[in-house]
Amino acid sequence: MSSHREAPEISKDPVADNTDTYAFRSPDRPDTITLIANFIPLQKPDGGPNFYEFGDDVRYEIHIDNAGTGASDIIYRFEFQTKVRNKATFLYNTGPINDIGDETWNRPQYYKVTRIKNGTSRVLGSNLPCPPVNVGKRSTPDYAALSRQAINDLGGGRKVFAGQRADAFHVDLGSVFDLAGLRPFNEAHLISLPAMNGVNAVQSYNVHSIVLQVPIRDLTRDGSKPSSVDDPRSVIGVWATANRRKNRMFDPDTGRFEGIGPWVQVSRLGNPLFNEVVVPMAEKDVWNYREPRFDKKYEKYVLRPELQTLLPVLYPGVFPNLAAYDKPRADLHAILLTGIPAGVVPGFQNFNGATPADMLRLNVAVPPAKKENPLGLVAGDAAGFPNGRRLGDDVVTIELRAIAGLTIPLVDPTFKPDGAASAVTDGTKDTNAPITDSFPYLGLPGGGYQTKPGTTKAS
Repeated sequence: MSSHREAPEISKDPVADNTDTYAFRSPDRPDTITLIANFIPLQKPDGGPNFYEFGDDVRYEIHIDNAGTGASDIIYRFEFQTKVRNKATFLYNTGPINDIGDETWNRPQYYKVTRIKNGTSRVLGSNLPCPPVNVGKRSTPDYAALSRQAINDLGGGRKVFAGQRADAFHVDLGSVFDLAGLRPFNEAHLISLPAMNGVNAVQSYNVHSIVLQVPIRDLTRDGSKPSSVDDPRSVIGVWATANRRKNRMFDPDTGRFEGIGPWVQVSRLGNPLFNEVVVPMAEKDVWNYREPRFDKKYEKYVLRPELQTLLPVLYPGVFPNLAAYDKPRADLHAILLTGIPAGVVPGFQNFNGATPADMLRLNVAVPPAKKENPLGLVAGDAAGFPNGRRLGDDVVTIELRAIAGLTIPLVDPTFKPDGAASAVTDGTKDTNAPITDSFPYLGLPGGGYQTKPGTTKAS
């Protein structure tokens, strides 16, 4: 998955596991940028009585690099606090929750948002309410209304939401991690099986989302709103992290773990699938700990990705040109580590400096697409991945095709991609809950009572 259980240690700590990061120019408010960081992967909607929630002992952060150094110039920090209203019951709620402030919700959660720029902190909002999870028709009879109540206005054209949503990512986990199987290409695999459509392993699962919408001027290095794609000020880098105290101790008086000592980064995510597919198993946990500005250590895995070597072996005869290609992958280096320089793709660039660093790179001067293409930039839609990342971008297919050689001609015109490079896919379609036309865009989460495997229906 994009970053669902992508490293051994963070897979044991799902409340701090950053699953997906998104950054895009808001389609309905194009003077703003929407930033999304998802956490707590693969939430089964009926996972009670202790339903999913953000960690009170975790600092969640969204980082902005607007100087091209791989370091944070702006940080948006989110800190959560959970209350227990009735300590005599085991129930999450003691009756229907018709309003976000109802006393029947026994475990409400609140949060604070702080903006940190060049070491100076400013609280944008505090004691902001999260919505409850979508328990079911009796407990949360009008979940859409509860969700709307959790959209908080921070002033100055800024909005924030933090709570449960439907996962927007789709991928065929069952096949991809079974010796890199791609069901539509099953018959060509070294271990042949009948060809079939992909199976979306994420369908009907929820995540916890932090969704922040801010004016473009809040994110650029000089507070400007660039109008030219070629303006170097128009490119920002975006990634998200989760941090824990260095030590944790259980307090028997409160019945909770308490953090002690300095904060330590335990999870991060910029480009989808980077730690998942590019970084070797033995280095994944250390990668989660490191800042992007130190990613030169991982440059070699981008220039010569393991999956490029595996595809011709697992699919004999399908990728002969890829098997023979022995040059460093300068195309992937640009896409994942520096941004795409001007002149490579006509009328587009999202280069933000020579420091190799894994992050989403968004050119804020590119307007939202009138009609989005899920294949983004490789299909001519410059508002899509790898120019930032939208909720509807099919990043699995985009990155598979890039690794299969489709983007090599951008930097090496002598290379002719194999025919399969433009067709390779995991075969899944976006069968998740529909994204919406307005903030917070992610679809409503599936409810515990009414959601069955293979469906996405929410109350």
